[in-house]
Amino acid sequence: MNINSTLKTLLNHRSIRKYSSQKIEKEKLDYIIQAACNGSTMGNLQLYSIIITEDAEMKAKAAPFHFNQPMVTEAPLLLTFCADLNRFSKYCQYREAETTAYDNLQSYHWAVTDALIAAQNACVAAESLGLGICWLGTITFNCDKFIELFELPPRVFPIASISFGYPKETPELTDKLPHETFIHYEKYKDYSEEAINKIYSDKEQHPNTLALFEENNLNNLARIFTERRYKKEDNEYFSKILVEVLKKQKFLDSY
Repeated sequence: MNINSTLKTLLNHRSIRKYSSQKIEKEKLDYIIQAACNGSTMGNLQLYSIIITEDAEMKAKAAPFHFNQPMVTEAPLLLTFCADLNRFSKYCQYREAETTAYDNLQSYHWAVTDALIAAQNACVAAESLGLGICWLGTITFNCDKFIELFELPPRVFPIASISFGYPKETPELTDKLPHETFIHYEKYKDYSEEAINKIYSDKEQHPNTLALFEENNLNNLARIFTERRYKKEDNEYFSKILVEVLKKQKFLDSY
């Protein structure tokens, strides 16, 4: 079976955190945006917007909210994908239709899905053009700060931020769980202790995990995640901010 270039791109994905200073050509950026905007959307409503950040000063302002990860200022391009119900609500307003029909959690879910599909399309397009990318999970941690920075109006919410640029590194592929981990035939089959042990066996013995054991002085990967990397108290703190901001941005207006 011949594997085409798109499939090779998908199978060779890796997160790039070090970039050269080479600017991304306008033609390539145009293709990336075109790919992003050609993805599937809910009812073809296209409930998302994309903020392009190339200005060094703007990246410097964003950096603290991304916990000063170096690629934020080193990468020549950041794209921030937002769930956007503002645009369609304005359309309804100017066509004398109901303007608050989408001020709810259901519509937020639609818009999040649209934004993430656009973001993934952009990533695949960029990688197929020889660029590197890295998702920045910090966008939702400091969603209130990004809303202020980007001057996002009500009904717009930042969902994904991704750095783009020419790679200055070629890291190894990230270790992943076996593909069968995620597959359920016809109905969901819950995981027994035996199944969990089998699924995580290779990962717990991977060199990357062994390095984490040494770095954290803790020989338990699950505890490293829950006690050191993504702690309950941190998750609860950011969850409170998330709910408050979703209400402020009118995505939870009816609750």
